[in-house]
Amino acid sequence: MQIKTKTITGIVWIILLLTANAFSQDDKISLNGYIKSMQTVYAPEKNTMLQQDIFSDNLIHNRLNFRYYATPGLTVALEARNRFMYGEIVRLFPDYGEMLDEDPGFLDLSKTVASGNGYALHTMIDRFYAEYVKGDFQARIGRQRINWGINMVWNPNDIFNTFNYFDFDYEERPGTDAVKLQYYTGVASSAQLVYRPGDSLQASALAGMYKLNKWGYDFQILGGYINEDLVVGGGWSGNIGNAGFRGEATYFRDNENFADTTGQLVASISADYMFRSSFYLHAGLLYNSKGTTEDASRGGLLLQNQDLSVKTLTPAKTSLFAQASYPVTPLFNADVSLIANPHDKSYFVSPTVTYSLSQNVAAMITGQLFSGDAGTEFGNIGQLYFLRIKWSF
Repeated sequence: MQIKTKTITGIVWIILLLTANAFSQDDKISLNGYIKSMQTVYAPEKNTMLQQDIFSDNLIHNRLNFRYYATPGLTVALEARNRFMYGEIVRLFPDYGEMLDEDPGFLDLSKTVASGNGYALHTMIDRFYAEYVKGDFQARIGRQRINWGINMVWNPNDIFNTFNYFDFDYEERPGTDAVKLQYYTGVASSAQLVYRPGDSLQASALAGMYKLNKWGYDFQILGGYINEDLVVGGGWSGNIGNAGFRGEATYFRDNENFADTTGQLVASISADYMFRSSFYLHAGLLYNSKGTTEDASRGGLLLQNQDLSVKTLTPAKTSLFAQASYPVTPLFNADVSLIANPHDKSYFVSPTVTYSLSQNVAAMITGQLFSGDAGTEFGNIGQLYFLRIKWSF
């Protein structure tokens, strides 16, 4: 059973305010973050049940990142995100506030502060840990990001806190409540052990990873137990000529029915290259051994983070990714990315332009254009358009 900590969330926010007040008086404390304003326009497919052709809403998104450097070896980190959403898209879902108030961690540090007809105010602490460093040894306990992935889009090795590629506004990506121990065995080698508690032995997770460098490549191998599965995996990162070359794979086998079931292999591979003109190309492939070669509808869950895991990165047997990016000027960048399901012929396209208005302010216009027949992976969704202004401090 998840530990309910709504009162802890409130107490932590009092601490945040007191810390912010002390920020200018104590060099042991650091604070940074951002404030975003994002307008969203949603044009659903014509054959959906929705009565309007276009919906819109707004998001005010604030993030605060605190660090307290207690001693040279001990650091306490606390990071929180606060979002106020209002408009027609929020009004489509009467229980929108409840949908936001989901925290899959061992501690419940999520709180919908207020919600009503067409608006919701939500706050969540997604990093809250203490870190101790002594020589080559590092220990971290609390809510943190266990970053085991290698590729930039699909990460089969990211078994503890899988992220949703379509949730582009969450750059920090989810964290998990865990204890992580790490020891650097060399300049380019290390060993990690991670324990994630659960409400039972079956719901807990324990896994280890070893990293090393050989032949100019970084390699990693991992293994353990997570979500009732025994897992083993690994990956690499290096170059072929001047092109980046990465890959990772994880194999899952049900521990309770080990002899009676087949396992699941999830693997991804990618390559990227930057020309002298700074024109950038990136391509990747995702393989899911239990994926389908038929229509791969996600049942409307494509844009949600709930229940996302490495095993559910895609319902398709294979997925393809391509990206091209070019800095038109030092301040202006253009980018387009594509994800395609080659089996049901559905696809996703995302064109993006960003412009730096000043040293701390950036503007972005992006689209998420889904296309496909009804019942396919990217069908029956429609198109979303976003205009975002971000101020970092």
